[in-house]
Amino acid sequence: MEEKTMVSDALVGVNGELKMFGEMIPQTENKELKQCLKQLRNQCEMSQEKLYEVAREKHYYVPAAKATKEEVDHVKSILSQPSMR
Repeated sequence: MEEKTMVSDALVGVNGELKMFGEMIPQTENKELKQCLKQLRNQCEMSQEKLYEVAREKHYYVPAAKATKEEVDHVKSILSQPSMR
């Protein structure tokens, strides 16, 4: 298996774990379990960042172009509007 494929597969797996933690943490009422899950999530995030850096350095991943100031301002204006409930 190629290194590029392995890095990509690892990133997909880590991203899936992060999503899982994001769903589990707010649903648990046990404070000890919640803290443990947060620690695991933080470790997972650090692994994701390291894999991401490897992927960028080796040109396995090319990020999207940065948003312009106008695009950022537009999104901020949408998110700052009161919801229509």
